[in-house]
Amino acid sequence: MKTTSRTLSSTKHIALVAHDHLKQDLINWVKTNRTLLENHELYATGTTGHLIQQETDLEINSLLSGPMGGDQQLGGMIAELEIDLMIFFWDPMNAAPHDPDVKALMRIATVWNIPVALNMATADFLVHSPAFNQAVDIKIPDYKSYLAERLK
Repeated sequence: MKTTSRTLSSTKHIALVAHDHLKQDLINWVKTNRTLLENHELYATGTTGHLIQQETDLEINSLLSGPMGGDQQLGGMIAELEIDLMIFFWDPMNAAPHDPDVKALMRIATVWNIPVALNMATADFLVHSPAFNQAVDIKIPDYKSYLAERLK
């Protein structure tokens, strides 16, 4: 598929997600990085979003809980170019009933080439990167061109 570019603005739309055993780790990480995050638009799956908002007073756009469709909502937002970056504290040691949704979410984030952190160390690298607060161009699939070719 052909590619085109997309500009991620200096104010990022950031998804925050955590599996159950890592929710407190994500909350603590958000507290530590609050000043870096507060100038960005934050989204989170249901329970995680409510907990982060309660403990940090940051404004969080909460979606449905992951197993109730929040992972899929988030995937749709990524595909619609509404999410620029995802921090997902993923627990690879515990299977979750919605693992297929999680796999689909990681796949769609990769397809649309957004930065993704699956652990705390990578999340730290992302928020401390000079690109975090700058406009950045990324390559994405040229879906309009792909569709035009298919409809000929």
